[in-house]
Amino acid sequence: MSSVRLLGAADIRRLAADLDVTPTKKLGQNFVVDANTVRKIVHAARVTGNDRVVEIGPGLGSLTLAILDVGASVTAVEIDRRLAARLARTAAERGVPDGALTVIEHDAMTVTELPGDPNVLVANLPYNISVPVLLHFMETFPGLGRGVVMVQAEVGERLAAGPGSKIYGAPSAKAAWYGSWRLAGTVSRQVFWPVPNVDSVLVGFERADQPMGTEEDRRETFRIIDLAFQQRRKMLRQALARELGGSAAASELLEAAGVAPTARGEELEVAAFLRIAHAVRAAR
Repeated sequence: MSSVRLLGAADIRRLAADLDVTPTKKLGQNFVVDANTVRKIVHAARVTGNDRVVEIGPGLGSLTLAILDVGASVTAVEIDRRLAARLARTAAERGVPDGALTVIEHDAMTVTELPGDPNVLVANLPYNISVPVLLHFMETFPGLGRGVVMVQAEVGERLAAGPGSKIYGAPSAKAAWYGSWRLAGTVSRQVFWPVPNVDSVLVGFERADQPMGTEEDRRETFRIIDLAFQQRRKMLRQALARELGGSAAASELLEAAGVAPTARGEELEVAAFLRIAHAVRAAR
């Protein structure tokens, strides 16, 4: 166990002042200023000294230091040049061993390579990019076997939702392609600076032992999911009619996939969407 000194509220504000960083809504920069909260996130992610963690958007480093404090190595992906440049220095000043932290200055939405072959994802993600970034990382880095992300409550509840619930939607079904998702705790608004006007939750995931299908399967399944949820509460034979050559043809394909044509997307598990995708490809 290392003896990394975590950041407190005064440290965060001083760092922000030194860098002339004003938290912006556009980048979703609500910095965590409470050491107990970052420890809670690390604990929820079950991070140990044997893990190789990727952190998206480390900001000023409060969560980064908590991950490093348990002895894990961290690859941090940061889009803001000032924050990326300062993070390694902050880590060194606060007792992080040489070589434990690698900082990548890059947009998380387009990063395709990560050093260190990370196996755990931990992040505090802003509302506007949380789902696209998560799905990009799950698709691009199959070695990520588990993780915990802090997101706005609305996003987290949707990611963890199951078929049949009011908030189950395309993000829920797409996330389920990769494995199981669960709510892993709530986070007080008061631990952020500035204090946001929405609640946050922790969402944990465990990647499935085996992929549900090939990359071609995934792309086709996601396309069907998007069609099914374009207009909520619509029967699948209607939602897919334009794509599949009319309502009658759509009904026939759905029946071939073992799905009732009158079912709605909100009712289906991702495996059912995969069966529809297989039926569509077979009919081409």
